[in-house]
Amino acid sequence: ILPLGTANDLARTLNVPTDPEQAAAVIVAGHTARLDLGCVNGHPFFNVASIGLSVDITRRLTRVMKRRWGRLAYPLAAAAVILSARRFTAVLRQAGQEVPIKSMQIAVGNGRFYGGGMVVAEDARIDDGMLDLYSLEPRARWRLLLMAREFRAGAHEHLDEVRTLRCRSVDVRTRRRRHVSADGEIVTTTPARFTLLPGAVTVFVPAPKPADA
Repeated sequence: ILPLGTANDLARTLNVPTDPEQAAAVIVAGHTARLDLGCVNGHPFFNVASIGLSVDITRRLTRVMKRRWGRLAYPLAAAAVILSARRFTAVLRQAGQEVPIKSMQIAVGNGRFYGGGMVVAEDARIDDGMLDLYSLEPRARWRLLLMAREFRAGAHEHLDEVRTLRCRSVDVRTRRRRHVSADGEIVTTTPARFTLLPGAVTVFVPAPKPADA
């Protein structure tokens, strides 16, 4: 993994240094790990796949904006999208149970980080064989701005306006067809089936410290 992108969330999840030379040294050292791979309608993703706000942010986040603002591009685009955000109707289906919801965003995470350092779930790991879903369900859009701090810390699971779910697969239907983004790229539309391929990819990672081994 060479962290040459804007957000570098996969590198952050794996503790790969953001300096390219140091990241290359990780490859030379030769320590590897097996990672899970998420899929949405057959499209793979490492970090997160989303319906709702993230898709609108992806559309607004142009290459020009990324070059001009760097790491600030994502929060700037997010703030602009939140100002016009509205909830949409969806149904979550998992383990034979269907749950109707009204959400501003449904995100399904495989890794730990997305969006330049936002945390998918407090205990999320990219090698735990599980997907972590959250749904943002505030009645007022201004609440999203107040929730941003909790998302940076991974503490959003305790908020009443956030629905969470840990699973190996989940289906999402929406009243109107909506786009789905995976790792920052729009790849498919709803209805969407999210699945997991455990240990599907081997990558070079920093060797664990003695306390972590």
